[in-house]
Amino acid sequence: MRAKGLNLRSVIVSLLGLAAVAALLWVTFRPDPVPVDLSTVTRGPMQVTIDADGKTRVRDLYEIAAPIAGVARRSPVAVGDAVTGGETVVAVVEPVVPGLLDARTRMQAEAQVSEAEASLHVAETDLRRTEEERARAQSEYDRAQALVERGVSSLTRLEDAAERLAVATASVEAAQARIDMARGSLSRARAALVEPGSPDASVGACCVALRAPVDGVVLDIDVISARPVAMGARLATIGDPQDLEIVADLLSTDAVRLDPGALAHVERWGGAMPLEARLRRIEPKARTDISALGIEEQRVDAIFDLTSPLAARPRLGDGFSVFLRIVEWQADSTLQVPLSATFRQGDGWATFVVENGVARLRPVTMGRSAAQVVQVLDGLAEGTRVVTHPSDELEDGSPVVER
Repeated sequence: MRAKGLNLRSVIVSLLGLAAVAALLWVTFRPDPVPVDLSTVTRGPMQVTIDADGKTRVRDLYEIAAPIAGVARRSPVAVGDAVTGGETVVAVVEPVVPGLLDARTRMQAEAQVSEAEASLHVAETDLRRTEEERARAQSEYDRAQALVERGVSSLTRLEDAAERLAVATASVEAAQARIDMARGSLSRARAALVEPGSPDASVGACCVALRAPVDGVVLDIDVISARPVAMGARLATIGDPQDLEIVADLLSTDAVRLDPGALAHVERWGGAMPLEARLRRIEPKARTDISALGIEEQRVDAIFDLTSPLAARPRLGDGFSVFLRIVEWQADSTLQVPLSATFRQGDGWATFVVENGVARLRPVTMGRSAAQVVQVLDGLAEGTRVVTHPSDELEDGSPVVER
């Protein structure tokens, strides 16, 4: 009996020793838990946006151009001045002044004046001759008519006299017309001798006053001081700074995903609260731009209408810089997970979920992707804890501890 008791005690002691050794080995060689950052799968509203830089501009611009070549006087208005359509004078243009003559041109002009004066003298001489001929024809006509009335002369003689009188009268009229032509040629020749500063240079000069076509504000003045301008040269620009639109520069691949009327949040415009705008149209033609990295990109302008009231955007004017977050897609309630918790696994996506302190690899099916979160279509449930920014140390079945 005593031997049996000793054997049982030895067995118990041996088992306890083995258990202690096993516990010591497990504590010594067990893997340390991997510290991780955790996040929770949630359900809520989600927006997918296209971010772009934009610039405001006045919707309707009116450019004032010079209708004639001449000298634009100093601008009567300044940038920022309010103007009234049809009343406010925004520019004044004087006709072009004659240029200076070199010696050769002056000699030619003086010769043309002498020639024109001689032509006028010849025309005046012709007029006196034709007047004398008409007087003689008139006298012959009167004499023939008197003889016919007394029955002394024939009617044929009277008709011949009347014909000569008509020819003489026409010659006088032609001579008078030649005098008018000669006087015109003389005036044209003398005009070629007119130079700047001469009394004749200002004869008949006038100014063209250009008035504002609409109510608005002077946005830009191209010609402030007096200077010569060509016909069609722009002098000033007028518009209504309260009637603004936004032009955003988009990649063509982003622009095709937007529908007319898409909502855009306008930020970084200088105000405390974001503004709202709606997409009106996308320009039909793209252009090729070179990015900062030297890559060719096809970009296109998108036009947005500001829908926020004027009181919400005081002092926002033409050409101001803004930043747009254009809503491509949105949902009021959808399952979503941080984008940093997902990674590629083969042809699909996966994430690590935490169950009882152990990381488990879980394939997921994702939908729309935003800047920081991604839509979950399958593979995760609301409230599931997932690992964000998983490291290379993490494997399926690794013990984890929240950092």
